[in-house]
Amino acid sequence: MARKRWSVFFFRMVVLPLLLLAAGVVGCNLWIVLSTRDRVFNAVERIEEREIGVVLGTSKKTGPDTPNAHFVNRLDAAAALFKEGKVKQLLVSGYRDSQYYDETRDMIAKLKELGVPEQVILADDQGIRTLDSVARAKTIFGLERIVIISDDFHVNRALFIAERYGIDAIALRSESVGYVSSRKVRFREYFARVKAVIDLYLILPERAK
Repeated sequence: MARKRWSVFFFRMVVLPLLLLAAGVVGCNLWIVLSTRDRVFNAVERIEEREIGVVLGTSKKTGPDTPNAHFVNRLDAAAALFKEGKVKQLLVSGYRDSQYYDETRDMIAKLKELGVPEQVILADDQGIRTLDSVARAKTIFGLERIVIISDDFHVNRALFIAERYGIDAIALRSESVGYVSSRKVRFREYFARVKAVIDLYLILPERAK
């Protein structure tokens, strides 16, 4: 009997919570991906014309001498979107904590290098996280119809947030970074999606839509 009671206790206190946690993670990920997948495009020519594209920020480098492929691919996609006339302006949204780390400054420099005129680029250096970048696109810049540009694994969450804030958004996936190089950020994204659901529906529902 003691062993049976211990088994029941272990199941209720350890196994069941883990199963519920796993179900929550899977459920949130499925909800976000399946509800937004029809608004994600992987080619510039498939994007309908809109006034502005929003480029979600990331660091320029992953190490002192190591360029960040996610950064390069996002800006390449954004520049292509502008050059093809799909958007008239680009809003770069990222994080700035000092003169030494400024994602928006680096994104502007890269876009200029790719031939995008500086006068069509807007900047938001308060995009600390994806929720802030997307929400501020509407609350600060007044944007209603946008194209979001980011990585293949990232755009679904950005679209999910945009929908909650009443933004009419579609997304252009930048070129994928190989799994070996991106496995850490891809893994973190599973839990970032859970956090997005919690933020939008439990913590900050009054701010959304």
